[in-house]
Amino acid sequence: MAQAGTRSGNTPVRQASLREHNLGLVLRHIATGPPTAGGTDAAGGTAAAGGRVPSRADIAAATGLTRATVSALVDDLIGGRLVTEVAPTPRAGAGRPALGLVLAGNGPAGLGLEINVDYLAACVVDLTGRVRHRVVHRADQRPAGPRDVLARVADLAAAVRGEAERQGLAHAGTALAVPGLVTADGVVRLAPNLGWRDVDVPALVHGHPALAGGAPLTVDNEANLAALGELHTAGPASFLYVSGEIGIGAGIVLDGALLRGARGWSGELGHVAVRPDGPPCGCGARGCLERYAGQDAILAAAGLADRGHTADQAVARLTSLAEAADPAALRALADAGSALGVTVAGVINVLDVDTVVLGGVYAPLTPWLAPAVEDEVNHRVLTAGWSPVTVRASRLGGDAAVVGAAGSVVRAVLDRPARWLAGGRP
Repeated sequence: MAQAGTRSGNTPVRQASLREHNLGLVLRHIATGPPTAGGTDAAGGTAAAGGRVPSRADIAAATGLTRATVSALVDDLIGGRLVTEVAPTPRAGAGRPALGLVLAGNGPAGLGLEINVDYLAACVVDLTGRVRHRVVHRADQRPAGPRDVLARVADLAAAVRGEAERQGLAHAGTALAVPGLVTADGVVRLAPNLGWRDVDVPALVHGHPALAGGAPLTVDNEANLAALGELHTAGPASFLYVSGEIGIGAGIVLDGALLRGARGWSGELGHVAVRPDGPPCGCGARGCLERYAGQDAILAAAGLADRGHTADQAVARLTSLAEAADPAALRALADAGSALGVTVAGVINVLDVDTVVLGGVYAPLTPWLAPAVEDEVNHRVLTAGWSPVTVRASRLGGDAAVVGAAGSVVRAVLDRPARWLAGGRP
């Protein structure tokens, strides 16, 4: 057995590494306290309702750290605006009640951005997971080139950051969601529905004040970030997240971790062939799923294409028609759900997930898509007879990608608080 203060293999643990580990340990205990009800204390923290938030003594007992060590670490976390104290927690027996500890709502916050075919979005999420500000600009991004689209999203980021600063929040970093194949260094290799190829996003936004200044910028696939947002909103440990927009992406979560694939490009569900001899797709292949179940395909089948509606207006109109049992709308949704179910069933047979989460424009359409998806899954998944698959709407709805992007920045702070406290940012 390795001695305290050493790693296995007789490699000494640096004091700084030990402190970093213990800071993360203490913060995780505070972050996973009882559920909150949105109430905010005077210091900007969110106090638990109906549950006992942990005190210093509770954390010492749970972690095995000494009370003096926990107290010093908590003081550091409070000084860094990561944690705040709340009213004494109820306790049994005699003695002075201890102050509770909760995540601070007035500290670091993540900026999430999303570029999609027909809109740009931005939001700010604080350390407690609360969305503090959100903006969506509806416009077709396809006529503009990458440089112009990125300039627009940078301007949107500047406006949202300004609002966050007015609320007293510190900028911890930015994550940008893009519907395409994204490399680890932020290059969009291909976003077929935007018409982008080999776009170096960090280089194009370099120097913009909203996306510079030392805070990190990460670029990722929108379905991946949406899946992470769903995971951190009390989602199951394993699920398939399907993002329905003009294109169709998927985020795959297995045992609490995002499955990225060998090159980080997993989840291109929209380009799985439903019918190999089907209509041509923008990716160059034929019969891809998005030709049958993408947003434009569904609207066209329902007779709602080219009517002068914005995309959100058209989806709202489709929802109204479905609620009114319009035959064309119901048929379009059933056909899309069937094509989606065929594809999803293949994924389930390979990966053995038991939950399918429908996001993007699929979220409000779930009542009509899910029955057809479930029917195909029940017929095609070998284990469906004794291990049912749940198909449900995303809890974050159409905001999953942008909220998941901002949330990924917050998670980095929670995972590595020492770096935030040192001014290095996550």
